[in-house]
Amino acid sequence: MEDQAATLPVVGLCGPTASGKTDLALRIAEQIPVSIISVDSVLVYRGLDIGSAKPDAATLERFPHELVDIIDPTESYSVERFCQDAMAAIARADAAGRLPLLVGGTHLYFQALFEGLSPLPPTTPDIRAEVARLAKRYGWPEMHRRMTQFDPEAAARVHPNDPQRIGRAWEVYQATGVSLSQWQQTHPPRSPLAGRSAIRFALWPTSRAHAREAVRVRFMAMLEAGFVEEVAGLLAKPGLTMDKPAMRAVGYRQIAQYLQGDISFDRMVETAVTATRQLAKRQMTWMRGNPLLHDYSVDQRAALEQKIISLVS
Repeated sequence: MEDQAATLPVVGLCGPTASGKTDLALRIAEQIPVSIISVDSVLVYRGLDIGSAKPDAATLERFPHELVDIIDPTESYSVERFCQDAMAAIARADAAGRLPLLVGGTHLYFQALFEGLSPLPPTTPDIRAEVARLAKRYGWPEMHRRMTQFDPEAAARVHPNDPQRIGRAWEVYQATGVSLSQWQQTHPPRSPLAGRSAIRFALWPTSRAHAREAVRVRFMAMLEAGFVEEVAGLLAKPGLTMDKPAMRAVGYRQIAQYLQGDISFDRMVETAVTATRQLAKRQMTWMRGNPLLHDYSVDQRAALEQKIISLVS
């Protein structure tokens, strides 16, 4: 078993939200010994179930998923910690003689694990506190605008409402005096999987219209399943404020705004669906620009399923 595990590749299965990645992984798990390892920045949180499309308890009991329900929503989770946790999960899969199957849509996690990220310089509590103070005073969109003055390249890649990545760029600049982009050029990335056989597949919607409709249908199904009630329960948790990464997740943020009386129900649905479609678009933009992915459309799922299964024979 150990000899076979040493020859098994690490397999990645990525795709935009609502593309059917999890269902495909479960069909594969019914046929061969795999360890499903989540590559999703929301599934790590306990209690974020409906809005993250987390498999139900019965499915997770039958097909355990690594890196699901591993932290409380009051905590933060970094790409660096993901790489550490993913490598540990891959080691467990190897020890059990199972194919490591990494499934999800968080492209930064995929990129960090399979291609590597530049190591960041150390910062101090004082620097982090100063960046937090500036963000509280000016807001993250203004911090993003100011970021264009010292790191326009990174600012072009980061959304104005992405405090984690904006904050990281500010901390690097204040700690080193050089921009994050300059730092990365002089500290090239190295993948944690360097030297290990690895292959990645991308699952594409058959058309843009199909992707847009799939997002809408799934969100309405989430509402029927109790998504609003789930968010209400989260908002009642001590210490779980709107500035926590968990509550900034797509869908959760918009429902929280509705529950707090900031927007109407119809507006909440509209903005949540729009934000999810924008997320899917960003995911596909990243996929399109990555030549290392082996592309399959949704209507080629059977072929992709057999391709992955063949990797263990």
